[in-house]
Parts: sequence; structure tokens; C-alpha cells
Amino acid sequence: MTQPLQHFLTTFVPEHYDVYLDINRQAKTIVGEVTIFGEALSDHIFLHQRGLKIKLVTVNQNEVAFTTQNTHEALGLANVPLGQVEIVICYEAVLTATLMGIYPSDYEVNGVKKQLVLTQFESSGAREAFPSIDEPAAKATFDLAIKFDEQPNETILANMPETQVVDQVHYFATTLRMSTYLVAFAFGSLIREETTTSSGAKIQVFATDAHTKPALRFALDMAERSIAFYEAYFQTPYPLPESKQLAVPDLSFGAMENWGLVTYRESALLIDPENAALTQKHRVATIIAHELAHQWFGDLVTMAWWDDLWLNESFANMMEYVAIDALMPEWHIWESFQMNDVPLALQRDAIDGVQPVHVAINHPDEVNTFFDSAIVYAKGARMLVMTRAMIGDAAFQKGLKDYFEAHQYGNATGADLWRALSNASGQDVTGVMATYLTQPGYPVIRVTVNPEGQLIISQQQFFIGPHDDQERLWQVPLTSNFSDQTLLLKTKAEIIGDYATLRKQVGGPILLNIGQQTHAIIHYDDALLADILAHIDQLNAVSQLQILHDLRLLAQAQIVSYAQIVPVLHKMAANPTILVQQASHELLSDMQRLMQDDATGTATLQRFVRQLVQPQLQRLGWEARPNEANDDTRVRPLIIGAALTAQLPEACAKSDALYGQYQADLTQMPAYLRRAVLRDQIARTSNIAWFKQLFIRYQQTSDTGLRQDLMATLSGTTNQAALQLIVAHLNNTDVVKPQDFGIWYGGLLHNPAAQQAAWDWARAHWDWLDDKLNGSMNYTNLAKIPANYFQKPQRLAEFKAFFRPKLNQANLTREITMGQVVIENQIALIKAQHDLLGQALEAALN
Repeated sequence: MTQPLQHFLTTFVPEHYDVYLDINRQAKTIVGEVTIFGEALSDHIFLHQRGLKIKLVTVNQNEVAFTTQNTHEALGLANVPLGQVEIVICYEAVLTATLMGIYPSDYEVNGVKKQLVLTQFESSGAREAFPSIDEPAAKATFDLAIKFDEQPNETILANMPETQVVDQVHYFATTLRMSTYLVAFAFGSLIREETTTSSGAKIQVFATDAHTKPALRFALDMAERSIAFYEAYFQTPYPLPESKQLAVPDLSFGAMENWGLVTYRESALLIDPENAALTQKHRVATIIAHELAHQWFGDLVTMAWWDDLWLNESFANMMEYVAIDALMPEWHIWESFQMNDVPLALQRDAIDGVQPVHVAINHPDEVNTFFDSAIVYAKGARMLVMTRAMIGDAAFQKGLKDYFEAHQYGNATGADLWRALSNASGQDVTGVMATYLTQPGYPVIRVTVNPEGQLIISQQQFFIGPHDDQERLWQVPLTSNFSDQTLLLKTKAEIIGDYATLRKQVGGPILLNIGQQTHAIIHYDDALLADILAHIDQLNAVSQLQILHDLRLLAQAQIVSYAQIVPVLHKMAANPTILVQQASHELLSDMQRLMQDDATGTATLQRFVRQLVQPQLQRLGWEARPNEANDDTRVRPLIIGAALTAQLPEACAKSDALYGQYQADLTQMPAYLRRAVLRDQIARTSNIAWFKQLFIRYQQTSDTGLRQDLMATLSGTTNQAALQLIVAHLNNTDVVKPQDFGIWYGGLLHNPAAQQAAWDWARAHWDWLDDKLNGSMNYTNLAKIPANYFQKPQRLAEFKAFFRPKLNQANLTREITMGQVVIENQIALIKAQHDLLGQALEAALN
């Protein structure tokens, strides 16, 4: 038989699947039968399968010989008649041990162990459930029929509504044309809340019976309103009768946009209605809006191949902010985009070796290696924000409507989207975006005044750490405060005009990239920067944020020093906005890392932070006030956290009092305070018996907010017995769920007292990690996380020694290569800037 083709769709085009599954949870077995109707384009056809035990294959009711090829995950059939055929395959499979395919998710209710079974098919998990053409372009309709070892009061869900139950087999309505990776079902003991949109779509939220219905209501409201918003914005109706949101105990992704049955981690969907921090509400709301944007962009219209993965994720990432800004304008949610997505993209995209947004993918198993949240999500979203700003919202909406009409129930490429937006706006969107789409990195725009007094702008790729400059150029749309027109910088450098004239016209310092919408950073020469800093109090919060962001990146690249930024932080300390405070605290976090191995320097930095935050703490207090400004609500927990980290005495005393007040029931402690208080108490308390109680509380609570807070803080202890307790449970999946491994591992590596033990454990248990996490998004983090926290030559040598033998693993290669660059840069940064920073901090205190 001939070698399988890369795209099996070239041998067979499926049109409809009848999928029957009989699932036994106790035995972890699946007996399946799939009937596929479609067109054979070759007499040798290939279907995808992974780990399936094929028992029988018939074509047009005639039994045929078959081969399985594990290397290509193929089921090969020879001598197939050309044209329309009916293929029936009987097979056996197992519930998987990873978070892919059809897998069990365990949880407890009052000490009783229970299990939810669900699917995760993106990117190539459908082939673990049934033979298929498991490629996104191979859209078909699906009829699901599922039998399982059903217990009383259990519920089964799928993409479409259930139509009937016959002999314990649950039958579901035929789906619309869709890709295999979006097929989904789940069953177990579930609770629900539901409503109906004005257009008639039923909206439902489900969770396991470990939770109570009130925790579902915030998500229900957000889901209903998001669907209604998108129907109006996209001018395209929601195409399914139902939209189900399901919270599950274990999920590789934060959430998954299965058409009609969206799955979420519990922390991404469930909220205590009486006590949830505003940041938690923001997170849940934006995740819901993100996944429901996918119901159109990704599900209704799907990328043709995985190289356009960004087309799905970047769009949904941007639309989550568009939607929530419309639904909850008082949240000022675009501030979160500026504080989170923008710096995430800029930081990652400055490392040499980073992937471009559009990247060639030769096999769907490679997709998980390219699910880089900083690039595929954040940078891609920035590209779309740039586009929307360039062409205006009306043209943007029109382009999307045309795009959906042209490609609904089918597939598209990035070029199709740019074409639709270009046609709708009359602008060359394609040309501008091509330079950002296909090239890694971004430019630093240097702004100078030449000896003749002319303002010059130039571009060069910006790097943090060791690099090989390929002299790339971008088409950079730049807004300014001296012109209403957007300047498109296409060349290496350009003369803008007479500086003195422009400065007089503005009546203040020259500023570029107004609103920070273009994916670039600005490096003003010393005189221009001094002018900006002298007037920084007169700038709006986004411009102030941008100055701090750009200075931070320039410091990481050693173009400026952190010592130069210390006076700026001192000047900005009284600023009441969350944008400036968040950016300031990120800079302080960098400084903390530079001083981490220096007790004297750390003490000096703590004194500096106490000086910065004490007036803000006195202004804000510890309790939320009725009708207070959104900024105050968001800044308060940031200031409290910083005050406690810096060991401000009155803050520590208040932390002790609050913990004493709420220790019997931590769910009652105000959620916006809880993480900071817990982190402080855990760092300052060495009582192992008390720590064990908190560790047990983490395992037993069904409150997602408290569970997240404990998970984020317990690894911060300095008690070695407590740390050994955590490390000993890293491979206990009842305690540390595979989805959460990266959170625990990162917390331990971040803690100097725990780093050695965690690193030793990971190296000693690599085979276990490889078995449990390989194939999921969490696997690439095993190289990324250490690189983010290592900063000593010894650690660099250990990182190289351990990971270099794994360089040929496609799903680790990029993270290993980039990780080495990240560690090398941090070592160099400490060597070059530690002493200067210490001197600047001392000077600021005198």
C-alpha cells in the first residue's frame, strides 16, 4: 500500500458520520461503530485513528482488508470503489489517561469519589474516539448515539439536543456541517441553570454536583448576553438551538469552544455570587465571551488548516474585549487588554526564536507547541485591534458580515479575512498585516532629533537577550499627537519634520503610538524622554502606562537601566489609576528578581516599596466603599499585596487580624483581600500542622475562588516540611490535577526556598510527566516555566544538560531554545544592573 498522504482529505471526502459508542467507566473501555458516508477520490483511502483496535471494516456492505499505520495514525483501505461509498468500522478503544480524546475527570462530593467523562478533541483527539478524516477542512454532519454505564440522576450532553433514549442509548440531533475537533459530549452527575435568548436559543450552564446552582448564575447571564451581542454585532444569527456551558474538573485548555457544548475549567466558569473579586468576574466574563465568539469565528467558519490557528484564537481574543466592553462598560475592560495582553505579547515576541503568528504546521500534533498565548492569542489580537483602529468599527463589522456569508459552514484562511476587511474599508489591510503575520518579533521605533533639528523616526527589530538580527522591516501604522493622520512607516527611517515647529504645535512633548494600538515600542532619545517625563502627570493613563511598559522592555534589553526608572516610579506613586499602578508593580517585580539573591538589596527594595505604597494604602483603606471609582476597586488589592510583600508593619498587623477573623471559614473573607492575606500568612508562619490544615482545605473546598487562592499561595511557604509535603503530592492526581500542574510547579520554582526541591523532583519524575502531560498544552510549559525563574549560571548549566537531549522533540524544541535565551539574559541583566539598581534605590530613600 502507498505511503499515506499528509492530508487524508485528498483521498476521501466525508459527508456524514453515524457514531455509536458504548462506554464503560469501570473497565475504561469503549466499543464503537462508525458509519461514514462520503466520496472516495482514490481506490486507496486513509482515515485517521490513534490507538484504536480495529475489528472489522466494510465498504458498501462488503468486508474489506485494512492496515493500521501507527506512525501516520492511519487506517488504510485498498481497492475502494471511486465515488459515493458507505464505510462501516467496528473497533475498540479505551478511556485515555491524558486530558485528550475521551477521558475521565475525577472529583469528590462529601468524601465520595465521582467521575465525569468528557471529550477534548482539539487538535487531533477525535481520531482517538472514532476513525475519521480528522482535519479541520473535512467538515461533515454527525449523528451521535451513546450508551454508558449510566447511574441514577446522571445527565449526558452533546453538541446538539438529545432526541430520544432507546434501550439506554442516547440519540442526539444531527449536527450542522462541522470539523471533527469540535465534536463533543460529556456525562455524569450534573446540575444546571438555563434561560432563553430573545432570538430563541436555549442557554444552559452545567457543573458537577460538587457545586450549587448559585455559582452558575453569573455565567448564565454572561453567556445569554454575549450570544445576543454577537448576533447583533456579526449580523449573523447564532446557528444552533442550544448553547451549553459545562464546567469540568480537568481540562487541558482554560476552555474549549466545542460547537454548542463549550467546556471550561471550573475556575473559568463558576463564581460565588456573594463573594467574588472583580478580577475573577472579569476573567470569567471574558473567557465566556471568548468561547462564544468562537461559535461564529472558528466553528461556523473554520480555519482550513492549523497554520491559521491564529485566525480562530486572535479573533476570539479581541472579541472578548469588544463584547464585554459593550455589556459591562463600567468595567473599562480594554484596560485589562492594555495591562495583560499587550505586555504579554511584547515580552514574548522580543525573544529571538519566537514563532510568527502564522507558522507552517506539518502535523496536527504540532499544534499544541504553537498554542502560545502570547503570540497566537495576544499578538494576533493586537493585529486585529490595529486593523479595527485603521479602518473603523463600521467597516470592520461589514467585513466580518461579508466573511461569514461567504464562508459559513465551510473553511477560510487568513487571506480571506484580510480580503473581506480590505474590500469593506477600501484600505490595504492585507499589505500592512502581512509584515506582522509572517515575521516573528516587532520593531522598536527610535525617535531622535538630528543636528539640523529634524524629527527622525527609524525602525529596527527589538530583542531581549542574545539574538541574530535579520534586519526585518514592518509596515508600522503610527498615530501621533502632532497629526490627525496615521503615519505608515515602511522604510528603515523617515524624516517627519522640524522638531521645534512640531513641539510648538503640540504645546507639549512629542508622543507616538497614541493609545498603544500598534505592536511596537517607542524609544525616545534622552532629551525627548526627559521632556515626556517632565510632563508625565499631564498625560492620560494609557500614555503613562505605555511609557512605563516601553521603559521596562528597554531595561530588560539593557538599552536603559532599571536604575533610571526608579525616580519615575517615585513620581508615579500617587497615581490613582490601575493602568499606572499595575505597570509600576510589574517594574517592582522585575527589581525584586534582580535583588532576589541579595539580602541587603532586598531589604532596601522593601523599604522603597513601603515608601511608595503607604500613602495609597492610607487613601484607599482595606474595605471597599459604596460607589467608589472602578480604579480604586482594582488598585486596592494591588496595593495591599505590595504592602504585605514589603512587610509594611501596619499591613502585616491587619493581615493577622483578618486571618484571625475568617480562619474558620475562609470563603467569607472578602475575595479581593484573600489571596494577599493568605500569601502573607503562609510566608510568615512556619507551623506545619496549620499548613497541613490549609492543604487539606484546598483539596476539599468546592469554592473555585478559594481553591485558586490556596493553589496560588501554598507554594510560597518557606517551611521545608511544608514544601516537601507539596512536592510529595505533585504526582498525586487526586491532589494536583494535571491541568493545574504548571501552577504548582511554577509557584515552587518561583520560591527560592523551594526551587531546588521542585527542579530535582521534575528531573527525577520526567517519565511520569511525559506520560501524563505529553500531548496536552501543559507539556510545553515543562521547559518554559523553569526558564522564567532560573537566573544563575548553575541553573543555566542544569537546564542545558537536562533539556538539550530533548531538542529533537518537536513539542519542546522551541521552548528549550528560547528558554536558554531567557535564562542567559536574566543572568546578564543581574550582572550588569544589580549594583546600579541598589545605588538608585538607596538614593531614592535619602
